[in-house]
Parts: sequence; C-alpha cells; structure tokens
Amino acid sequence: MPDMERWPTTRLLSTAARLVEISWNEKLKSIGLTHAGVIAMQVLAAKGAITQAALAEVARVKAQTMGTTLARLELHGHVTRQRSDSDRRSHVVTLTDAGIAALAEAVKLEQDVLSPVAVDTARLREELRIVVRGLAGLPAPESHQVDTDLPQV
Repeated sequence: MPDMERWPTTRLLSTAARLVEISWNEKLKSIGLTHAGVIAMQVLAAKGAITQAALAEVARVKAQTMGTTLARLELHGHVTRQRSDSDRRSHVVTLTDAGIAALAEAVKLEQDVLSPVAVDTARLREELRIVVRGLAGLPAPESHQVDTDLPQV
C-alpha cells in the first residue's frame, strides 16, 4: 500500500470504511445478508414495526433503495411486509424471528471483521460516533445515554 502517512484523514477514513464494508459483506453473505439489510434490520429491532417509507427515512436511504433491500430480506424470511390498515398505499415492515436470529449472527460477524486488527474498538466506535453525530448535525448525547437516533451498526 502507498505511504499512508501523507494521506489526508478523509482518505484514510473512506479507505478504512470500504475495506471494513467489503470484509463484512463477505462474512454476511454466508448468512444471506448485506450491510444494507443489517442496517434495516437494526432499525426495525430498535423501533419495532414501521412503514417502509419511515424505515427508509431513518436509515437515510431512498425509498426505492429500501424497497430493494426489503425484497431481499423478505425473500430470506428476515422481514415481512403488509399493507397498512390505515393507509393502503403504505407497507408496514416487521422483523421476523428468523430476522432477529440473523441479526444476532450479523453482530457476531461484525466483531470478527476487526478482530485481526490491533485497535481499541470501543474507542474507535466512540470517535466515529462523534464524527457521525457532528457531521449529521445531531446534538451530542448525554453521558451513558443510548443513541437511538442512528442505526446501530
């Protein structure tokens, strides 16, 4: 790899993110998931059943992108989509028991991604949360408060 000492922080961060995502997606493939699917499932686990549009908004993706992700998750039995009783144009998405089990496995696989790297993952997570919250314009959480604004990845 080229001399990274001269790379700007943004290049280091984007390169690290790509390498982690590639590694994690390879691991997730073994259980029929993708990074995007895990994010959707984490939002559902945190928020409960919500509309597809609301899920896309919380995950910060376009509704069409979320539709594609959900189709794959539904195919594997990880989620169900049903028409809303209050608005027949909307679909309510629910995490299934199989989805809950797959999400638990995905969390284990995520931990495996960084295991060969000598890094303090707790400190790295905290620093990354500060970056994400700051750039997203979100207030800093009070100490020991669980951050439910963002999907836990």
